[in-house]
This record gives sequence, C-alpha cells and structure tokens, in this order.
Amino acid sequence: MTLSPANRDPAAGERVAPHDGARANAIVDCGWGRLLFGQTFGDPAALADELREEGADRRDIAVYVDDPHVLLAQAPLELFLDPSHMFRLDLSSYRPSKRGQRAFAVRPIETGVDIDSVNRIYAARQMVCAPPDFYERSRDSEELVHLVAVDARSNEVIGTVMGVDHAAAFGDPENGASLWCLAVDPQARHPGVGETLVRRLAELFQKRGRQSMDLSVMHDNELAIALYEKLGFFRVPTFSVKRRNYINERLFVGDPAVDGLNPYAKIIVDEARRRGIGVEVVDAEGGFFRLTHGGRSILCRESLSELTNGVAMSICDDKAVTRRTVARAGVIVPDQIEAGDPEQLSSFLAEHGSVVVKPARGEQGRGISVGLETIEEVERAVERARAYCDRVIIEKKAEGDDLRLIVIDFKLVAAAIRRPAQVVGDGRTAIRDLIAAQSRRRSAATGGESSIPMDEETERAVRTAGFSLDDIPAEGQAVTVRKTANLHTGGTIHDVTGIVHTRLVEAAVTVARAIDIPVVGVDFIVRSPREPDYAFIEANERPGLANHEPQPTAERFVDLLFPLSMPAAARRVGRG
Repeated sequence: MTLSPANRDPAAGERVAPHDGARANAIVDCGWGRLLFGQTFGDPAALADELREEGADRRDIAVYVDDPHVLLAQAPLELFLDPSHMFRLDLSSYRPSKRGQRAFAVRPIETGVDIDSVNRIYAARQMVCAPPDFYERSRDSEELVHLVAVDARSNEVIGTVMGVDHAAAFGDPENGASLWCLAVDPQARHPGVGETLVRRLAELFQKRGRQSMDLSVMHDNELAIALYEKLGFFRVPTFSVKRRNYINERLFVGDPAVDGLNPYAKIIVDEARRRGIGVEVVDAEGGFFRLTHGGRSILCRESLSELTNGVAMSICDDKAVTRRTVARAGVIVPDQIEAGDPEQLSSFLAEHGSVVVKPARGEQGRGISVGLETIEEVERAVERARAYCDRVIIEKKAEGDDLRLIVIDFKLVAAAIRRPAQVVGDGRTAIRDLIAAQSRRRSAATGGESSIPMDEETERAVRTAGFSLDDIPAEGQAVTVRKTANLHTGGTIHDVTGIVHTRLVEAAVTVARAIDIPVVGVDFIVRSPREPDYAFIEANERPGLANHEPQPTAERFVDLLFPLSMPAAARRVGRG
C-alpha cells in the first residue's frame, strides 16, 4: 500500500483536502492499479495529474469525486466518467447471515498457490492481475484485506475479494471501508460464493468498528445489483473517474457493433480489433466474420477459418474416419465398432464391459451416452444417437479424465481437464432444483453457451449416482449429473497447460499433422495430465478458444491468420 500525501508547493495555489482529519491527496496501491480518494484532493488539477500517471497495464480509479465535470475539464481527452454505481452497506445495522456454509471456507490469502489462483480467476474474468510480489508485500497491511473462498473438498480457490480500510488508509473521518475485485471462478460448482465473500468482508470491517462498506458496480450488471440490494446495500450519489486506456476502452467508446456474436467468435474479433485488423461481421448468429489486414482477407466461423481445407474438415466430421486417420499415424485409439450387427454388439459389450455410444457425426456432446453396461442401455442409446446421425459408433470406454488440447499451427497453446457437470447438495434442495440453479450459473458464466439439459441422459447419470431427481443430497455431497464432460452440457474446464506431459503434447501435434489441420481441439482420456498414458477420443475442427482463458488462444489464432500483425519482437522470437 502506498499513500501519497500532498507534496506540491501550497504557494503554487493548491488547496488542502476539504475533509478535516483525512490525509491529503490519499492514494492506495491495490496491485492492479491505484485508488485515488477524490474527497481528499482539494485541487482537481492535482487529481487529474495523478490519474495521468497511471502505470502501463494498470487500472487507476478516482473515487468519491463530487464534481466530476470539473475534474474531466482538466484533461477531457484523457479522462472519462466511469459508468458505475456506488452502493453502500450500513455496517451499524448489518446482521450476519445465520445460515452455515461447509462446502467452502473463506480465509485470508496465505500461500503462493493462493496468489496464483487469484490471478487465474482475475484473468478468467478479464480483470487486471496484480504482480505476485504485491500480495507478499501487503500480507500484513491494515489498509488492504485479501480474502479467498476455498473448496472444502479439493482445497482449490474458487473466489476472491479485496477490501480497503479507509480509516487505516487515510484517516477517513467517515470511518468507512470499501470492497473491490469480487470475482468467482467461472467453474465453481457451489452456490453463494460471491455472497459469502461479501458477507465475510463486511463482518471483518464491522468487527473493526467501521461504519459502512462501499462497492462499485457497473450500471447494467443487474444480477450483481440484485444481490447487493438483497444484502442491504443502497445507492449513494458519488462518481468515479478513470484514465482512458486499452483496458477500459469499451467504457468510453462503446462496444463495436458485434451484437449477437457468441463468446467463441467475440474473443477472436476483440483480439483482431486490438491489432487494427478490419472486422466485418457476416452472420453474428452463426459466428461468421471476415478479417482483413494488409491486403489479406480471411473468412472465419469462430476458430474455423479458410486455412482449414475441406478434406481436413471431412476427416474431423466423421469420428470413424478420424480414428482411422490418427491410428495410422501411431496415435493410441480405443477399440470401436459401428452399430448394426446385434451379435457383434453383444460380443463387443461382453469383451469391454462398459462402452460409449455416439453418433458418427455431430458436435457439442449431442447424442453421446457414456458408461453403458447392459445391452438394453446400449440399444436405447443407439436410438438416441440416430436422431443426430444414421451411423452410430460403439466405443470401449476409456477410464480417466477428459483432456482437451488446443493445437494451433502445430504447436500446443492450451490444455485443460474437462469435468462432467456436478451439483453440490445443501441439505435442503432437491437435485432437480440444484441442476436448474447450477445450469443458470453456468449459462451466466459462459454467455449462454453452457447449460445442463434435463433429459434422459441426465436422469440416467443421477440414477447411476444412486439418486432420483427429487432426492435431497446431504450438505456438501457432490452428485455427477452428466457422464460427458462437454462444456455445452454444463461441464467445467480446468487449465493444466503448465503441467501437461510432453508425450501428450507430442500425440496432440501428431493428430494435427495427420489430419493436416492448422487449428484443432484434440480430446484424450487420461489418468492424469502429468502422466504419458492416453486414449484418443476425437478431434474438433472448431474448438472454443474462449474456454481456455487466460491462455493466449485468440492471440495465437490471429498470429496464424495474420503473422505480420504480430509485434516485431514476437516475430523475431518465433523465427528463433
């Protein structure tokens, strides 16, 4: 934490801060940027000068600005009025929730793993990350509070919040505090993570004797505003001002006309625009857009571009052909037959015990049934799969986790374990309603791209877990409600790029080269991403790049399409 007292010559005309008792020109370093407390600045020119000192890749905010028009007039081409509301919680009347929470715990940041996890969540939420050493330096700070929510089973960090104690930071005569950077992991299964973090921070400041806790929220974030109002927050008439930079550009120039693009297309379009590449949205609903740069024009559908030829697409389109193609290249594939011969099917099931049924053509997990062990289950699954494709494949079920590897230009860019949708019991709610709530959260976290279907496959997964849809699992009990780990059916994705075994990387690149495809998502079943054993499942010619943030999937895709749009230094590294 850094405080900046008035350090300019009063004889030059600067006024002292208008709030008696508070330190003048107070600034708190939050790691991701600085908070400049406008009520402590007597001279708007001094506040404007501080905002203009914003560091590279930082996000400074001048808060509690009473006369924003005067401040903006000091640097109208550099500053803008933040379109956020300030909400306040009266801690003198706030009452903690009586409801217990055992699925996850809230505690201060303690370890380097915690710090890495916080920055991972920030990156997934498109927030500015703080240098890791910042948390170490501020660990014992009275001014800053960093809390994390930790899953009780996995010990993974699933949420974070930061608080600023105004009284400790600058002697605030109003004895206030504020909340910043509330972020929940998009993959979190537990309900109420954000609410619990807000409550724990409020209770901490309440114990310190603070009178209020403020927070800033975008004016159109209806879900967050509804939560804060439920907790007792109310609007306060104050303003925030920021310096114009590329991080907050959309707030002062507006979003480009890309309404209707899904997250998988938008992440690429945003990266192209950042580089000055021309974008024409051809069909937003279908995810089609054209990129133009330096006389080169390429039509794309999300991560599928004209650089992927028709032969490669046809290989990926037919799962049986994909399997034969990669097997010839030496990739390990599970046994497989095509549905049709009842005797062959019965023999195959007897040999392998548990199988997967899937349409020969299809995507997004449609028509796939996993872990079938009786001939009756297989026959019903074959009929469901035929709704998507006349040809149906029966495959030996490989045991392990679903690993997706993104290969662009025959290099690994991202790797992630995908897990099937689960719900976690609270001791009060039926599985049917837990699924509906989890589905809403997944949809909100993915821009509507992920939800849990309430279909026969979900019912089968719940039965396999020993429940019915109307049963109420115990608090903290996890129930797997889908067998496939596909994101479109509610699955979650967990980055493992930094630990994936080199043999898995080599196998994924071999798949890409065998198909001769420049961008592909390769799916393996693995016991662990750290181990070399795998079984190939399929190759996706249009992988969702947005699912792998913070890995630079969109950047590498645009590099492939327009190598001259890369910074010169990056091009030199690439040649080296």
